Amino acid sequence: MEVTGRIKLIGNVQTFGNNGFRKREMVVTTEEQYPQPIMIEFVQDKTDLLNNFQVGQPVKVSINLRGREWVNPQGETKYFNSIQGWRIESMAQDQNQAPDMPPVPPMDSFEPANDFKEDDYDDLPF
Repeated sequence: MEVTGRIKLIGNVQTFGNNGFRKREMVVTTEEQYPQPIMIEFVQDKTDLLNNFQVGQPVKVSINLRGREWVNPQGETKYFNSIQGWRIESMAQDQNQAPDMPPVPPMDSFEPANDFKEDDYDDLPF
């Protein structure tokens, strides 16, 4: 699954317990009719993926949904969900380039056609 939008917040790396478990949270605001702030957590070595990103940058984040079951001391069962990121890509594109188009060389790199014949000019069948 993927979430796309603009980075609203990038948190600091948090370390928990004696085993060194690391977590870093970010918030991505979706760009749709009703924008949603989506909190995504990156854990362990994936926390370093956020080092090269900044607030306001458009991104696409690959995610996994995680669920947990917990029974509290009163015997009630509770369920928790989390969104874990495992890849993040910048969505910033060159202003002169259309989306999903391969790069085009500059015009001066094209050579004019030397084998043009007048007979080739009018090749329409009607």
